[in-house]
Amino acid sequence: MTSKSNVPEVSIPDSLRDEPWRIFRIMSEFVDGFETMARVGFGVTVFGSARSEPGHRYYELARETGRRLARAGLTVITGGGPGIMEAANRGAFEAGGQSVGLNIVLPFEQRANPYLTRYIDFRYFFVRKVMFLKYARALVVLPGGFGTLDELFEALTLIQTNKIHAFPVFLMGSDYWKGLLDWAREVMLEREGFISPDDPNLFAVTDDPEEVVAKILAFQLHPETTLLNPDRP
Repeated sequence: MTSKSNVPEVSIPDSLRDEPWRIFRIMSEFVDGFETMARVGFGVTVFGSARSEPGHRYYELARETGRRLARAGLTVITGGGPGIMEAANRGAFEAGGQSVGLNIVLPFEQRANPYLTRYIDFRYFFVRKVMFLKYARALVVLPGGFGTLDELFEALTLIQTNKIHAFPVFLMGSDYWKGLLDWAREVMLEREGFISPDDPNLFAVTDDPEEVVAKILAFQLHPETTLLNPDRP
């Protein structure tokens, strides 16, 4: 004897019927990303706002940082768009270095900047974020909006939880980050205890491109050394 289930069949909306096939598009982005970035090799990933204009101090800081990184033989990797991303790529490009853009296809703001020696277009943010961190040997974060904060905190979380190998993380534009960092120490750490005492030392704050390059090169020579900054106030 056969029995029928009492659970009613659920009608699948037309918009979801092809969802299982989406995995192939996602897989293709991973394959293209891995194949391209394997040829590029490791570099320094730079995050920051798409809205910063040439001549703005954050734009020029990113440009100078990109230039110094390239002169030191380091590949610069960005989101490939305008603003801070363009500035870092521009500095690396002008110095004759390797300038890589991992561009996201968006209906507004994002377009590939003209200072790239190699770039990839992505449809999915999460695939792109894997490429940013998998091939990074250091992270430089300049002022930006929600996207920049998302990228920063995801990187710190992965380092904190040992899901990726730890590497140097720099916040540049110290005045921009001050309020956030004060809140992290005073509220997250001291008042609520939601982060560990060493967690604020997972990154360094500096406005000096030369210091960034020097510390990255030092870490490449001695990756076993601690990344914490116990002397930081």
